[in-house]
Amino acid sequence: MLDLPMPPAGDAAFDIIPARKLAGRVAGLYAAAGDHFETSAAETLDLALDGIPGDFHAGPTRRSGSREPWYPRGTEMRNERQLSIVAPDELAVVAGRMGLAEILPEWTGANLLLDGIPHLSMLPAGTLLFFKGGATVKIDAQNGPCRFAGKQIAVRAGMADEEAGALLFPKVAKRLRGLVAWVEKPGRVALGEEVSVRVPEQWIYRA
Repeated sequence: MLDLPMPPAGDAAFDIIPARKLAGRVAGLYAAAGDHFETSAAETLDLALDGIPGDFHAGPTRRSGSREPWYPRGTEMRNERQLSIVAPDELAVVAGRMGLAEILPEWTGANLLLDGIPHLSMLPAGTLLFFKGGATVKIDAQNGPCRFAGKQIAVRAGMADEEAGALLFPKVAKRLRGLVAWVEKPGRVALGEEVSVRVPEQWIYRA
């Protein structure tokens, strides 16, 4: 076995934050059944290992885009973006910054609207969401705001300058855009369902 030296206790390269549990509620469910990312409200969602069957973002793999500049665009890769998760309080903040009365989850292509979880967008990668009905979802990363979602928001909100709205959204929605996730354990999720959040132990790597 390789014997690696460990840093002394309290070494600045390792700030450890203990794991913790949170609780929330499913305040909205949405799916994109067509060829566009905008979603429509649903009472239940069946989550399979490939995501939501028939959804715009379903599938075991996806094609790389601007978020993966290390691959040629269109490279087949694992689909860690099966689900988009947002929070009502964060959407309200973004709407205010854009001068809008509201931003509906559907306009952003969201699948899950979760209420009661503080600073949802800041949940770290690896966080597990256990839904009372049996499904489990694993967080991959924050969902970076893009101009395509911004354009859809501008169109649906009736903004006079849609292009300005498309460019404004990425600026004001950073770290408030929600999360992308994938299905770890299949199951059905229902509106109003309780969700148990398990935040893993975290560390800041400075070496």
